[in-house]
Amino acid sequence: MTVVPLRAARVYRSENSERSVHAWCHKALSQWPELGPLPLVETRMGPTQAFRASGGSGTPVLVLSGTNLNAATTVPAARALAADRPVLLVDLPGQPGLSCSQRTAGARTEAYGAWLDELLPRITDRPVIVLGHSRGAAIALASTPNPLVAGLMLLNPAGLTAAGVSSESMRATLPWMLHPNEQTSNRLIEFLSGPSETACEEYSSEREWLTLVARHCRTNTTPTPLNAEAFRAWSTTPITVATGSHDRFFSPARLHGPARRFLDAEVRTIEGAGHLALHEQPEKVAELLREFDA
Repeated sequence: MTVVPLRAARVYRSENSERSVHAWCHKALSQWPELGPLPLVETRMGPTQAFRASGGSGTPVLVLSGTNLNAATTVPAARALAADRPVLLVDLPGQPGLSCSQRTAGARTEAYGAWLDELLPRITDRPVIVLGHSRGAAIALASTPNPLVAGLMLLNPAGLTAAGVSSESMRATLPWMLHPNEQTSNRLIEFLSGPSETACEEYSSEREWLTLVARHCRTNTTPTPLNAEAFRAWSTTPITVATGSHDRFFSPARLHGPARRFLDAEVRTIEGAGHLALHEQPEKVAELLREFDA
């Protein structure tokens, strides 16, 4: 039997909140019938829900989402990736979604790395590319290299350096947290995304999701940088580091030094994208993933 550690707080503000978020997730997941749920996996961080969709002949990709995102919010992007390869999606425990709804007391990114070590062989028997977006990238780096990891794609990655925080980021996030509605969610999306004249129309689903999250969930902060020892273990694994040209948290300039110093990797810039590069330009992300197949 899996022993679940003591918990500090629930993700959801109430049971009704949890039901509302779950209903949204199930509705979004139903838009891609080919994406099927895998059996619930009991882990050290609680029950974990993963999903799988078949795809092209490329190496399968496992997507680890960023803060407040999950499999349901990733469906449109994942469908684009599936043109080339099978796709695995996972809802992180302690984040809004269909996995464990409680956050482990004092859980650090390293604990999530151990969770990924435990989870991976239970959801795949063949090597995968681990695509970590933001928080998901830090979790990928905190895990242990093994034969099931064919490569790492670190997208808008946390874990390498501290996030850039500014008065502008506060003006975008605080109103959204305190007064969640369509307008404050729009403002947050505009801050997180690259320049687009039609962002409000393009991201209507994301706007709805972010409003739901702010109303019903307790959010948490961006992970702090990992210890340098975590990076050395990945020295023989193919790694791609990429971020949006307009990512205000993890800009190309902010990532360049740590990526070169710790991973001996250049930062690939996705022009026109912001912090939500996977959702803004999934075709470009798919193009970068193809390099692992060469």
